[in-house]
Amino acid sequence: MADLDFALTSLGDSFISPFPSVASRAPEILDAFEQQGVMGLLLLDSPGFAELERRLGRRAREEAHSALAGWVTNLAGGNPSPQFVVLGELGRTEILIFWVCPAGNGDFYRRQIPSFARTIAQTVQRPGQWPFSQGSPIQDELWCGRAIAFRNPRCDGATQLRELIESAREDAESSVLQRRREEQRVFTELLLDRRVSSVYEPIVEVGTHTVFGYEALVRGPRGTPLYSADSLFRAAENHDLVFELDALCRASGLRGAADFPSDTKLFLNVMPSSLEAIGDREELLIGNLQESGLTARDIVLEINEQESIENFSTFRDLAERYRAQGFQFALDDTGSGYSGFEEMIELSPEYVKIDRSMVAGVDQDPTKQNVLVALLTLAEQMGSRVIGEGLGRLEELEMLQQLGIHFGQGWLFGQPTPMSARTPP
Repeated sequence: MADLDFALTSLGDSFISPFPSVASRAPEILDAFEQQGVMGLLLLDSPGFAELERRLGRRAREEAHSALAGWVTNLAGGNPSPQFVVLGELGRTEILIFWVCPAGNGDFYRRQIPSFARTIAQTVQRPGQWPFSQGSPIQDELWCGRAIAFRNPRCDGATQLRELIESAREDAESSVLQRRREEQRVFTELLLDRRVSSVYEPIVEVGTHTVFGYEALVRGPRGTPLYSADSLFRAAENHDLVFELDALCRASGLRGAADFPSDTKLFLNVMPSSLEAIGDREELLIGNLQESGLTARDIVLEINEQESIENFSTFRDLAERYRAQGFQFALDDTGSGYSGFEEMIELSPEYVKIDRSMVAGVDQDPTKQNVLVALLTLAEQMGSRVIGEGLGRLEELEMLQQLGIHFGQGWLFGQPTPMSARTPP
């Protein structure tokens, strides 16, 4: 996963930090319940809160919790609208949204609460529409559960409130299990039917502006939640099918390269664990090349940044076997963390791809320029050539040329497209 970078946005007067807890508002909630007689609850939670705390600390999780609660309050509407939005019990990351109304109006539970839940779920997935920058783990999975309670004078109100929360929690867990089963079914069928395709992003020689190669990027079925590479691999991780997806991506990258321009390199992403699982059976990859008319010398195996190499000694020996057949290696996202530098030194890849975070705005940042020069010096000492990823502006390309970087990649040269739609350079 890329480094987490979350920015809280202003929520105006409705943002309260810290947001009130259910315990602090319990007297008001119970009084309204006593007066009205019916109480509905929508419970929100996400395992992303725990991930946020693990990566950035308790303060980040607390701010995220309060910000999401305030953002939900901004979305509140309808008739009747929620009367209370509070944080859950101590030690939990739930957000509780209460509707209190008299009996005789089932519409609020049957339609309005589910509609409100759908609005939240849909808006969370929409970039720029919620309190965090795109890529937050809270966006990956938002849990929603609902429940309803009728005031029973024979029971303690606090007991009914606790049971209502437990019921909503059970409903959320049940919905998550059902959604995961459905996702597993859909994803398994996708693998069985090989319903992925590849698009190709050019890698351009900085000095001459000529195309040196293309990176194959996987895409799922268009118009589905599994369209992007991130969503595909997230589903693969959830269902322990990363090896199967990784193999399918390489096959797709080769299958789509039937019209591949001559004298260019095809960069194929590969998980270290997948290459280790294949082991010394490099003929499996070579066999897949025949359909596309390519040879091992046309292929650069790009070590995917999503996994760390467990045993460098074993992997080096394996890489040498593939090099003997003509394959080359690239190391992806160098500069995004210590592990990238370690892999660079241990493996001496033919190509080192500099993370887009180091390339963006490099023309305006002397510190990034100095870092790129140091990386270039180290790479050239190892016999590696450097590729700057994520180019979006001509000024960035010109700065890479001034620094001596060999190649550039990014939307500056066009968005990734199917190979069959290209005109060979």
